[in-house]
Amino acid sequence: MSQATILTVQNLRKYFPIGNGHLFRPSDKQVHAVDDVSFYLEKGEVLAVVGESGCGKSTLALTLLGLEKPTAGQIFFDGKEVTNLNRADLKIMRRHIQMIFQDPYESLNPLMTVGEIVAEPLVVHGLATRKNERTARVQKALEEAGLNPVDSYINRRPHELSGGQRQRVVIASALVLEPSLLLADEPVSMLDVSIRAEILNLLIDLRAKRGISILFITHDLSTVASFADRVAVMYLGRIVEIGAVADVLQDPQHPYTKALLSVVPVANPRLRHERIILQGETPNPIDVPTGCRFHPRCPIAIEACQRIDPPFVEIRNGQRAACIRIGEPTT
Repeated sequence: MSQATILTVQNLRKYFPIGNGHLFRPSDKQVHAVDDVSFYLEKGEVLAVVGESGCGKSTLALTLLGLEKPTAGQIFFDGKEVTNLNRADLKIMRRHIQMIFQDPYESLNPLMTVGEIVAEPLVVHGLATRKNERTARVQKALEEAGLNPVDSYINRRPHELSGGQRQRVVIASALVLEPSLLLADEPVSMLDVSIRAEILNLLIDLRAKRGISILFITHDLSTVASFADRVAVMYLGRIVEIGAVADVLQDPQHPYTKALLSVVPVANPRLRHERIILQGETPNPIDVPTGCRFHPRCPIAIEACQRIDPPFVEIRNGQRAACIRIGEPTT
């Protein structure tokens, strides 16, 4: 494990047991929300995790933060295993890992002022106990989140703010603890298009100024090219392709990645490709298809795909990896 690596995930699984309709009679069936996921994240790097709704992106983030207990696998943060920490150690870890949730309308307490919301993490963790020190850290976080002048925002309540301003408050409350890793769960999906670029630029500036690592969860591939260093494509709980953004976007290896890229809007008509419209819905994560889990929707599936789970292989000196279709040579 490299000293420059801040997060390493090995064979992570998160299954949710389900009932069978009878009280106190659990079923042996499980929802395979995250299923054998492995990746790493370097210090100061932005890794985008993309995929359709329900592929396990948010569950992955919640499991990394310790809000969901993993079923199997290992999580290493800054060189230390944090897979199954006790409550006290988990609280310490969360000083360094913070999450930006998708919906700023639900993640802020409507009864608290902006200053109280941003100061709450400091109170919970027993940091900056002196009032003047706490106020200084709150003001600094608000300034870094782009809420200037601070005095015009600090005493407002969430209902007095726009959607973009609310999301900046959410970011400020994450920054106040000075974390080294941000888990951003679709932080711009609830915002107007005109505001999205501002929030993305804010995250880029924070990465540049603070060296913060960011795991950026999104279903919108159009935001990935200008924001992330690497991209991981998830399908039905599993990463099917991962690599540098330029490599994955210009030369996708997995048919699911190709399908996602084919429907991204392109301004220049000469650069447009034929759209690949996937048939049907994502399979039920309770009953994962045998063989390749993508084969029921894959436009190039062959008979062997129903029986054999394709290997996840390294491509181009180990800097890239993808699930390769049966019988397909690697480059």
